[in-house]
Amino acid sequence: MKSSLTQWLSLGALALTLATPFTTYAAETKAVAVTSIVEHPALDSVRDGVRDALEAAGYSGNSLKWQYQTAQGNTATAAQIARKYVGDRPDAIVAIATPSAQAVVASTKSLPVVFAAVTDPVAAQLVRSWEPSGSNVTGVSDELELDRQMELVKRVVPNATRVGMVYNPGEANSVVVVERLRELLPTMGMTLVEAAAPRTVDVGSAARSLVGKVDVIYTSTDNNVVSAYESLVKVGTDTKTPLVASDTDSVKRGAIAAIGIDYYKHGVQAGELVVRLLKGEKPGDIAPQKTTDLSLFLNRSAAAAQGVSLSQELIDSAAEVIE
Repeated sequence: MKSSLTQWLSLGALALTLATPFTTYAAETKAVAVTSIVEHPALDSVRDGVRDALEAAGYSGNSLKWQYQTAQGNTATAAQIARKYVGDRPDAIVAIATPSAQAVVASTKSLPVVFAAVTDPVAAQLVRSWEPSGSNVTGVSDELELDRQMELVKRVVPNATRVGMVYNPGEANSVVVVERLRELLPTMGMTLVEAAAPRTVDVGSAARSLVGKVDVIYTSTDNNVVSAYESLVKVGTDTKTPLVASDTDSVKRGAIAAIGIDYYKHGVQAGELVVRLLKGEKPGDIAPQKTTDLSLFLNRSAAAAQGVSLSQELIDSAAEVIE
């Protein structure tokens, strides 16, 4: 009798010991899977902002199971990552940049998805409108007002009439920008000259094809272009063709100017949406958001190298001037 009681108590204690940590872990830990189409400073800043927002809300260490994978610019790989994440069934998936967001949204209609660094989620068919989607998708757009972008082009190169743009025709974000610029530029006395770069390795040659045909090259947040920005800078410097960007990180890499968003703050904003989902809100009840806080960055050495003299008024209005 005593032996049986002792065995029963021992088994009970063992069961409690085994069950308690698992139960606590399951109740408190949240799984967040993050994917991005490629690694470059802007998208890396989005990822870091997401994670910091989660940590600020108390999701870190044992309370957070974090996964991150990049597709290295390959849409087929993006689809593979999306399918893997759907199989893992995390509490939320964060998809950074349009190709990765499209891959994830195509792979699940039930798991919560937060997109980030997507210019036009409606054109990319991630959501039907800017209203709450009623689906499993919400997120944050980095859409910029193109008239302000072109006003900056005019301030950097006042006599510019021909604006060149290198872009990936397979990226929905970039196609939307090109279409809008075709309509906008004539109203401002300018025309658009396009150069396609379907792959990252095409960016340099596409930029060279614009030399002599344009007064300035404008770059959007096209992931191929941003990934290979140094090749664009070389062309701009060698041929004295000014570069104006929409990604402020590109100014640090050799663009003359950019008026754009802080992608780290953009990531924090997306991370705050993830926190809301982890706390029980439904993505379909949250309208897609935009990041509207813009800053002007200038690079004086790049301006000199590309044959541009920046006005003192422009310099004085910059949030950051890189010497």
